[in-house]
Amino acid sequence: MSASTIRKVEKTASLRDRIGEALSAAIISGELAPGTLVSVPALAAEFEVSATPVREAMLDLEQRGFVESVRNKGFRVTQVSLRDLREIVELRQLLEAPATGAIAGKVPPARMPKWRTMADEIGAHAEAAELTQFIESDRDFHLALLAEYGNERLVTLVRELRSQTRMVNLARMAHSPELSVSAAEHHQMLDLIESGDAEALEKLTIAHLGHVLAWWAESPAE
Repeated sequence: MSASTIRKVEKTASLRDRIGEALSAAIISGELAPGTLVSVPALAAEFEVSATPVREAMLDLEQRGFVESVRNKGFRVTQVSLRDLREIVELRQLLEAPATGAIAGKVPPARMPKWRTMADEIGAHAEAAELTQFIESDRDFHLALLAEYGNERLVTLVRELRSQTRMVNLARMAHSPELSVSAAEHHQMLDLIESGDAEALEKLTIAHLGHVLAWWAESPAE
């Protein structure tokens, strides 16, 4: 196989992955709500690409349970039940809270400005009601924090759990104070990391992840 062919395969795969990430973020945020029917040609026109990488991305999402194929029509966004969501959130709380708490007081001060910048970006996306960007920035923040714990399998597992979450009512809460409250908690987490308060950081992480259930129910988290 020639080197030029390898480069073409890598480029196609990368484009497919980028499209898949964009679509999964839209599904997770609720911008593409459960039951929404999307067609490959329409998506290809929106992304300004050929149909091939879009079709490949949709097939990847189908394997992950995000969409289901509809004969001669395209793909329909699937529904996640409240029970599914509760189980996902519970697993994330069990995994992320102790791991995040364990890094309290252990992150070198020289790395904190990076985290502060990421937290600022999350807040800006919340303020502008940029839901897909909010989801992506929030994901990057939490996965990067977990990477500080030093367990790559944990990061991979949490990334997949996050991808299974559907915050179906997040779009309706775009201008709600709850979204800004969640965004502000990222800076609070960083404050606790700097102060070394592991117990408080664990509790905040559990509450922070619990917002997903509150958004589902469109009621404030307790």
